[in-house]
Amino acid sequence: MRNNTSPWAWVPTLYFAEGLPNVIVTGLAAVMYMQMGLSDAQLGLYTGWLALPWVVKPLWSPFVDLLKTKRWWVLTMQLLIGASLAGIAFTLPTALWFQTSMFFFFTMAFASATHDISADGFYMIELSEHRQAMFVGIRNTFYRLAVIFGNGILVSLAGILQIVFRNRIAYTWSLLFYGLAGLFLALWLYHSMKLPRPDADRQNESSVADVAYGLRCMFVAFFTKFQAKETLVVLAFLLFYRFPEALLNTMTKTFLMRPNSSGGLGLSPQEYGLANGTIGLVGLLLGGILGGILVSRDGMKKWLWFMVCAITLPDVVYILLSYTLISDITVVSTCLFVEQFGYGLGFTVLTLYMLYYSQGEYKTSHYAICTGISYLGLMLPGMVSGYVKDAVGYKMFFIIVMASCAVTFIVTAFLKFDPEFGKKKE
Repeated sequence: MRNNTSPWAWVPTLYFAEGLPNVIVTGLAAVMYMQMGLSDAQLGLYTGWLALPWVVKPLWSPFVDLLKTKRWWVLTMQLLIGASLAGIAFTLPTALWFQTSMFFFFTMAFASATHDISADGFYMIELSEHRQAMFVGIRNTFYRLAVIFGNGILVSLAGILQIVFRNRIAYTWSLLFYGLAGLFLALWLYHSMKLPRPDADRQNESSVADVAYGLRCMFVAFFTKFQAKETLVVLAFLLFYRFPEALLNTMTKTFLMRPNSSGGLGLSPQEYGLANGTIGLVGLLLGGILGGILVSRDGMKKWLWFMVCAITLPDVVYILLSYTLISDITVVSTCLFVEQFGYGLGFTVLTLYMLYYSQGEYKTSHYAICTGISYLGLMLPGMVSGYVKDAVGYKMFFIIVMASCAVTFIVTAFLKFDPEFGKKKE
């Protein structure tokens, strides 16, 4: 029997709650640590480690079924995320602020990755296939709104608080995280009342040994779909398609906000929130939408190299900005819009290829493995990006990034796939 609670009552807030901790860990943490005094090398290394739970989550996702229900996991992880946010807020003004905040950020990352698993599972259990398709746009929209809220509004709010409290950096970030803890407590309370209790949401009766065996079969099937040579090509593509973006990810945040004396643009948090956290993300969304339309109309083969160019060549805007140090918000926002629009367009190739490779018996699990490998490809270069930038400076670093775009072209050149994949069937 299906619950009568309308999906409108919980789908938007559930996926807002799924997106927000991810952007806090992967985006907001870097801005905060930069303002708290960490070097770019330290930022790249330490914030890179925070991505680990999303890399390895396919390893524990089958075990979520063994204990309790998807609803229980959703609510428990939201409470743990809220507690982690409160822990960060409480410890920032203390002497051991870095060690303790990293512990709570990592706890939140683990809880967020587990929340992803349980929320997506709950969505599929509660809604019929028709309703799943109907609300997929809604869930994606509210996930993206959470990203804009985190990278745009929260960073801007931090800047406003720093003006009000005369640049008491630790104190203002502490206030912000207390507010976020309160927000997640409110989400937890709301979902405790509004999340349905579907009959199909039951604890798995399988034993740990059964699940471990199934997990082993799933991984064996993943790595034996093709011959060894083709499998290596697939792994190289998943790992290195976004190699330039992996280098840029954290360093662009610091470049935009570091002072001119350090080679940066010196944007205020409010300007950063507008340019990167809002206008840039709008470009990302529009690029992704256009990519989906083009591929559904003509197939992935026709647009492959156009999209590869789109995800790489616009990175040249950072060379322009680093050499001119133009800080006009209109110019900076336009550059970031172009770069993010290209990234959204080019990311379509990676998404569709992961869907293509995941076809078969273990479709959902294999897609999760693909995303984990792709996340690893972002994590590892990102961890060393700060050391490279500190060694050569922003100008040469962005030239190195442009040169690394060749890696994306090389790994794409060896791909094999159905030329009509993604095209709408007549």
